[in-house]
Amino acid sequence: MGTRMEVTLLESRMTTEDYRKLQSLFLDSSGVPCSLSRKEFIHLASSMVSCGSKEEYGFLFDSVVVCQEHRGLLLDCEAVKEEGRVDWGGLCSFLQQTLSEKLKRSRKGNAPYWKPPRSLTCPHRDSLQKVLYLKNWGQYMTVSKGGSVGLRDSSDMSLLSTQRLHNSTVQPKDLWVTDVVLMHNLYKIAVSFTSKEIVFYDILPKMDFSCTYKLQGLKFTPWCLDYWTNISNPDVAVLAIGDIGGQVSALYFTSAQISLFERRSRWTDSDSVVVVQWDDVVKGTHHCCYIVTHQGHEAAWVRKVLYLDSLEAFVSCSTRPQSSMVIGWREKERRSLRVSSFVTKRGVWDIDYHHELKLIATAGVDHQVQLWNAYVTSQPVCILTGHMAPVTSVHFMQKKQLLSFSRDKVLFLWDISSQLCVHRLDGVFPATQESVHTLLLWIEERQVLLLTFNSVLVLLETMKEETRTSSHEHPVTCVLYSSLFRQVISSDTGSSVICWLADTGQKVKQIHRCHGNAEISTMALDGTQTRLFTAGTDGEVKVWDFNGRCLHRMNAGLGKAVVISHILLLRRSILVMGWERMLTVFRLHSFSKSQVEPSEWKGGVHHRAEVLCAAFQPLQTLVTGSADLVSCGSSGLVRFWNTITGSLLGEFTAHNGQPGPIVMTVSPCGKFLITADQEGTIKTWDIERYCLKSDEDAMTETPELLQSFRPHQNGVTHLEMFVHNDQLLLLSASSDCSVALSYLSGETIGLFGQEEQWSINRPEHEHQQEEVA
Repeated sequence: MGTRMEVTLLESRMTTEDYRKLQSLFLDSSGVPCSLSRKEFIHLASSMVSCGSKEEYGFLFDSVVVCQEHRGLLLDCEAVKEEGRVDWGGLCSFLQQTLSEKLKRSRKGNAPYWKPPRSLTCPHRDSLQKVLYLKNWGQYMTVSKGGSVGLRDSSDMSLLSTQRLHNSTVQPKDLWVTDVVLMHNLYKIAVSFTSKEIVFYDILPKMDFSCTYKLQGLKFTPWCLDYWTNISNPDVAVLAIGDIGGQVSALYFTSAQISLFERRSRWTDSDSVVVVQWDDVVKGTHHCCYIVTHQGHEAAWVRKVLYLDSLEAFVSCSTRPQSSMVIGWREKERRSLRVSSFVTKRGVWDIDYHHELKLIATAGVDHQVQLWNAYVTSQPVCILTGHMAPVTSVHFMQKKQLLSFSRDKVLFLWDISSQLCVHRLDGVFPATQESVHTLLLWIEERQVLLLTFNSVLVLLETMKEETRTSSHEHPVTCVLYSSLFRQVISSDTGSSVICWLADTGQKVKQIHRCHGNAEISTMALDGTQTRLFTAGTDGEVKVWDFNGRCLHRMNAGLGKAVVISHILLLRRSILVMGWERMLTVFRLHSFSKSQVEPSEWKGGVHHRAEVLCAAFQPLQTLVTGSADLVSCGSSGLVRFWNTITGSLLGEFTAHNGQPGPIVMTVSPCGKFLITADQEGTIKTWDIERYCLKSDEDAMTETPELLQSFRPHQNGVTHLEMFVHNDQLLLLSASSDCSVALSYLSGETIGLFGQEEQWSINRPEHEHQQEEVA
């Protein structure tokens, strides 16, 4: 039987002369380019080209049709194969795409491998306002709202010391830090307070944080700071200030290494701290510094300010739509700044700048990440969509990638060139109250990401990159098996669906952008396996036939972008769930039109949180699970329930120590339970006789663990067990962009998309044969 591997071998066997002959097939008798049907192509190619069988050319034709039409779902029906036509341009496009995919698979993955996050409780009673990396000392500094400072060793994150910032202006109980910047060339930190002052502390020689200057009398409370110094002339430095009155100011220092401000005895307090009044600096009393300013944000709070030395400009943001982002341009020696304003729908929480790409990234309250050219105010260069909540932080990486974090604790990694998400991380961050202060700090040289959640510091470290097979270009969200076509179907966050040959692991065909830019969250096959259902975060469920045509669009989210977690197909209806406490019901008699609206909603009062999954058990018993009643969840627990009485039969901890949710599946006849966690570890359990005792108390014993193995380097997102060639096999999808096929004994058969062709048959599989029997 022909396989996709054989097609690849056919393409590599063909010589230049063979391709010339192949090209001549697409010219009619008068030399005019033409297209060929499947039957014509197979007949002419197999008879005129020196290599290749009819079956191989048939597979080549099908693959070209899929590539040409950008739709590739289970194109295996004979009636379908006769419909398409191929021209020479389509064949060349397919060959070019095949080569491109091969090159991509040979490269290392673009997304980092994250180790499981570590939560570090800081010695602070209130939320963290800033995390700094002190490169020269090999330490991290955390500063809380109340003025306490913690120093950690950057190698093992151990706490070295804690201190408290002193400010005699206010009582300790009234102290409120708003921001901190490191003045690395001066061995100082500048701290802004709600007392409308900025205080400068020495951090040498013993990290005693002695106060040296106080800048007082600011018109509004300073809310954010940024610092820059000229590398070639360290005496020149700039301290940018954004305040709650919508004003952006900049202190230009001209002799920073000698003195920030002039020292006069009448300007010192009892502790010999130089006290500087803002108005004196504005008037020019201090000859070693001066101030430039603008009021571009009007009355809105300035959330972030950056000084861009390459543009000689200040970029700042606010949550006021009309002044979402403002750039203040320095013009010669003028003390005021020329202002350019950028408008978004709901304002901006955070900004960052990429010096090489000359792009500004904005974290939108409207859930969008936008990239801007500093000189074009009318519209962004591009819009990155995918977040389901306001984006609170953005940060560029040197690899022309961008990190973004949203209020619902989801981390995205974007590839700037393709404008697509290459990695998505959620469900692994600590649970906190809804009002949470989050900061994001990426340390490029250490490949470490630090995040704050109020007083909790979370560390994300990257593992050493290794050459690996990637089944998809984006994290895989779901995987299914079609026994009708003996193929595996997988989906990803890039809205692609790929079909694979289960016998060899080779790609058969692919459909791109099933839901546009929205990721595919889950899939389902109907009972006849002649229809595929895909659910997107755009709030739609689409129904596809085997020709790759979208037959129906189910308006599950009522026009809104929602995350659909499960599709359950019953005999006369379809249930869609995930984003609310309701089950959205579609009746099959409504599928007479292409656009299908919900028939009714069920539930609501029965669940306290989003409904994440459901299962049907004949006769007419529907079991659902939410955040309050689950079979498995973020705690690593697996629970067994009596669906008749609603009582708990037993529970055990399947996975220890790893934060984030676990996923599971059960073999067709209920003998084996498979669980997987966020580290990529999969465990096989024998549950054939588990919870058979009729004790009143719930069983807490652990069932027999048959095997534990790790086919993935990142978290497992979906599991599927199926019978193939009378063997029970396991499919696992992962956020590391791979789909694995494994035996229950723990041996991984291979990763879909790998170059080497595999063979599933193996002489002895006792557990599998027992299950099939």
